[in-house]
Amino acid sequence: MRRIAAEAGVSIGLINHHFPHKNTLIAESYRHFNRQLSASFGAAVQRAAPEPRARLRAFFEANFSRPNLDPQVLTAWIVFWGLFRQSPEIRKVHQEMGRGYGDMLHTLLEDLMKANEQPHLRLRLAEIGLGALLDGLWLEWCLDPRNFRPAEAVALCEAWVSCLLE
Repeated sequence: MRRIAAEAGVSIGLINHHFPHKNTLIAESYRHFNRQLSASFGAAVQRAAPEPRARLRAFFEANFSRPNLDPQVLTAWIVFWGLFRQSPEIRKVHQEMGRGYGDMLHTLLEDLMKANEQPHLRLRLAEIGLGALLDGLWLEWCLDPRNFRPAEAVALCEAWVSCLLE
């Protein structure tokens, strides 16, 4: 807490006033971190052409670009994930924030399925599968960026969606 206060240029008393427990401060950091990444994904989707496939591609590209590909982002996620089971504050923030980018992914897939007249597809399962692919590719790249280029990860996600729509 002292180090955080020093870096922020504020007194430890001020931090303790707003964050009475260390876990409260960590949970707020998780909330802020989550919001920043979700906002960057959302901004990319908003800049994309209005077609569902273009918006989904923008989402993929945002997932495989900075700041999400910063090694420190992986480190932060690992810390937050590690605290999930033992911290009620972290679990509460996780519930408040939805499932990370899952809500956005749900909407993008739902729009794509409607546009392609694919009512037979199970949206929930498609969302779980694509989310797992995104998370797995992101984690694999963060652990060893020499395995593949971000553009290849985007292409894999695009191919997965194409198979889904067949």
